[in-house]
Amino acid sequence: MSRRRFEFRFDPPWRPVLALLGVRPSTAWVDVDADEVTVRFGPWRLRTTRDNVTGVQESGPYRWWRAIGPHLSAADVGVTFGSSTARGLCIRFGRPVPALLPGRWLRHPAMTVTVADPDALAHALAAAPDGGVGRL
Repeated sequence: MSRRRFEFRFDPPWRPVLALLGVRPSTAWVDVDADEVTVRFGPWRLRTTRDNVTGVQESGPYRWWRAIGPHLSAADVGVTFGSSTARGLCIRFGRPVPALLPGRWLRHPAMTVTVADPDALAHALAAAPDGGVGRL
């Protein structure tokens, strides 16, 4: 599987606010290849192996105060990287991964991203790395 990049969907009202945080279309994306899932959301990063992805679920629409920007869920310590209130994809991990804070002490069991095409990202994550039958 070659690397596929999934751009974030940016709702126009939130672009200026996100730009102040360093989050712009040029600095926000999800990459999926045969071995890894890599997310960049401005200065924030998340990186994990493909085999650490245990499930995906579409979600949304969201309230703006829960979705726009980087967020930590008080309920499950999941991370959200949000640039739109329309819809997104929740990605669950077998082993929690760091993302919001420097270092490795805060780890997240799941991540929600508001990419432009959540269906395509879900399909890419479910596909076998060799392009064969899905695995999730």
